[in-house]
Amino acid sequence: MKRWLVLILSLIGLSGAETRSAAEPVRKVTVIPIRQEIEPPLVYIVRRGVKEAMESHADLLVLDMKTDGGRIDVTEEIIDILNNFKGSTVTYVNDRAFSAGSFIAVATQKIYMAPESVIGAAAPIMMTPGGGVQDLPGTMEVKMNSAVRALVRRLAEKNGYNVEVVQAMIDKNREVVIDGKTINNKGDILTLTDSEAAASYGNPPHPLLSSGTVPTLDALLDKLGYAGAEVTVIKTTGAEQLGSWINAISPILLIIGILGIYIEFKTPGAILPAVVGGVAFLLYFLGGYVAGISGWGWVLVFTVGLALLISELFVHPGTILPGLAGLALIVTALIMAMVDLYPGTPALPTIAQLGPPLWRLLGAAAVSLVIMLALARILPATPVYRALVSSGASGVESVARTENELTARVGRTGVAVSNLRPSGKARFDNEVLDVITQGDMIGKGQPVKIIGHSGATTLVASAQSS
Repeated sequence: MKRWLVLILSLIGLSGAETRSAAEPVRKVTVIPIRQEIEPPLVYIVRRGVKEAMESHADLLVLDMKTDGGRIDVTEEIIDILNNFKGSTVTYVNDRAFSAGSFIAVATQKIYMAPESVIGAAAPIMMTPGGGVQDLPGTMEVKMNSAVRALVRRLAEKNGYNVEVVQAMIDKNREVVIDGKTINNKGDILTLTDSEAAASYGNPPHPLLSSGTVPTLDALLDKLGYAGAEVTVIKTTGAEQLGSWINAISPILLIIGILGIYIEFKTPGAILPAVVGGVAFLLYFLGGYVAGISGWGWVLVFTVGLALLISELFVHPGTILPGLAGLALIVTALIMAMVDLYPGTPALPTIAQLGPPLWRLLGAAAVSLVIMLALARILPATPVYRALVSSGASGVESVARTENELTARVGRTGVAVSNLRPSGKARFDNEVLDVITQGDMIGKGQPVKIIGHSGATTLVASAQSS
């Protein structure tokens, strides 16, 4: 009996151990390849990778790096994106990390290197129009070096790297001597091989820059204790370059979109302006989607807002509320489509996040307003206006028919069937119309007279005062 009891208890214990093992969460790793120059399209890849890592609650983010460097402004943007990830971060220098690549590497908590890889040579340079490089002019070099050194010094201090070593990769006037050994001579820009970067100095010994040399990325994950982890490698889609181009012209797309909708309102039935404006807005939202900034949800918000605005202008004029709500939704969608929010962060954007898209929208609105004022004066007298109207024959016929009907109503008298404050309804013989006054308040049952129309809106005045 005792033997059976021991066996049963053993089985229960084994079962419990298996349950605990099964309940242990699988560790997750996200790998972002940095295999091209540090240019705007790379921002979209890194942003998408960081957001996916945050959404999946990844434990480790690895930058698989092989780059000759690139633009400082793009580098700073990538560093800011990486700072949103709160887990462990590692750079694996898979061949080379030159210039801006070394800055990004220092922005991660650990650096590991492949055999025969190199890191460094980070002095700022200037690109020539032909695609070559040249040294910066004296004053510009001093200013740029100062700014870059401050950036890299902050990153090195934050992640525990030797500040002197990192700055010697930027400043050719910096000599580095550690433990009596000259690491970098004055006049040289420091570049380290994998073995040099992993060499230890000081007491207690500390690696110069790299935490070690490992042959492959899989070997690195094993070394870090992530053997058997769920690994997600971010794939480049080719759409990043497209997104870069779209976002570069996003203010122009906003202007085209606003003007297209405006011209369509002025020439109803022409269709072409609305199509052009709609495509411009669609491309604007597509840029935000490809950039990894926003989803298609804001397109839906924009569409609902536009529908409410059209309802206010043409279906229920004078009700005010739908128009205000529609305008608010449109503006919100256009701004939020370019606000960079991250999983797990507050849903409401900060002033700093709202600033760039808000200024972009205000600038586009100001330019559009100037163009609209000019078009309001010039467009009706031009052949282009007639061409736009004639391009939608069926729409024009409908518009002309409606115009004739509205003109024929002028002078008719009727009775207000609701209070006009200033909009409401009035009966003319057996026809009840939505009407609006020129600001006067007319009570229910009072006689009114049609004095004109604005678009599809019937304008009335008190018949007692006419």
